Amino acid sequence: MNAATDAGTYAAGPHTPEAHADAVRALIGPVLARLRDAAPDRLAIDAAEVAGRVLADDVTAAIPLPPFDNSQMDGYAVLASDLADASEARPVTLTLGIATAAGDPPAIHAPGTASPVMTGAAVPTGADAIVPIEAALPPRFPRLVRAHKAVRPEGAVSFGSPVAPGTFVRPRGEDVAVGALVGRTGNPLTPARIGTLAAAGVTEVPVLRRPRVLICATGDELVARGEALPPGRIHDANTPMLAAMLRDAGAEVRVARCPDDPAAMLRLLAEAAEVVDLAVTSGGISAGAFEVVREALAPLGGRFVGVAMQPGGPQGLAEAPLPVVCFPGNPVSSWLSAELFLLPLLREYAGEAARAPREPRPLAHDTTSPPGKLQLRRGRVEADGSVTLGAPGSHLLGELADAEVIAEIPIGVAEAPAGMILQTWKTAPPGRSA
Repeated sequence: MNAATDAGTYAAGPHTPEAHADAVRALIGPVLARLRDAAPDRLAIDAAEVAGRVLADDVTAAIPLPPFDNSQMDGYAVLASDLADASEARPVTLTLGIATAAGDPPAIHAPGTASPVMTGAAVPTGADAIVPIEAALPPRFPRLVRAHKAVRPEGAVSFGSPVAPGTFVRPRGEDVAVGALVGRTGNPLTPARIGTLAAAGVTEVPVLRRPRVLICATGDELVARGEALPPGRIHDANTPMLAAMLRDAGAEVRVARCPDDPAAMLRLLAEAAEVVDLAVTSGGISAGAFEVVREALAPLGGRFVGVAMQPGGPQGLAEAPLPVVCFPGNPVSSWLSAELFLLPLLREYAGEAARAPREPRPLAHDTTSPPGKLQLRRGRVEADGSVTLGAPGSHLLGELADAEVIAEIPIGVAEAPAGMILQTWKTAPPGRSA
């Protein structure tokens, strides 16, 4: 977004939530595009921080999975043709062969024998089927001899039914072939993906850099964590709340606090521009006096507008001294602003669903809404599927914490009767894709 043109056009436009979301994308999209093109981080496949990161390049399998034919069951490896005539009335008896446990090299299977084999062990060379121990006669192993023992196995085992070739054999490469993609560019590293890469022998993965975000809460009223709370002051809820939201969306977060001092704000952001990719501020952007973010950034081309939504109407954007997304200071407004405008972009970058699915639900009771705004109300889902709404206040953070859904009363609706269908979405973040 060019501060002299695009930002000015946006400031003059109809500040719908959709228009503001587009403006945030125009500002932050190029930042994320640069990160995609940057040299990737390289992490060990078992590093604690690898989960949730996003592959920066394709990764192929150097070995097949499984790497060898192996047994799906504890039982006997046999040649299927040896049991072709087996029946309950006329069982076929085979002499006992060498046993193979998981980790042993493949044994040699002799025709006319039954080679004991354990789950995950290599199928003996020359065998083509596995009979589970439960189907053998007797259905339990006798004393077994493994290949490294200088002892010949003794005894025999019988089978009362034939077996088809390939039964309970996991063929080499059945899951993943040599050279197959085991991770595509843009895949998030889910636990299953990490396991697949590790099984394929991958020890290090190239991952996209995390977006580095500064969260800056503003206001002389804020008290640092752990300090006594004098009259007229409040604890800072927005910093830990926004930090948790952004970290969950894949960002690397730094935090700072700024008093109502525009010069101090500009110094803080200028220093941050050396070490972060973008900044998020909370507070200081409304129409009142002592609005520190607006006073600091408006002279540099920052745009501060009223968006047609409640809570969360005041919003701002700036490009200098680095890209800055400015949220209102009331906690619920700040939470909703992050959820609607910034987190979808970070989630997309991190390979996640951008937003929670919308689900229509009937309203459990009559309510009202400012007709010129999209009203976002916290709610709880009743046993019949209807939604009961809480109060609209932007300071009711405890109510947000207890809410199950956010319900949207659309622009143009002043009276919402019971039974009206509202779009709702869960307050918990959407899950990562596979």
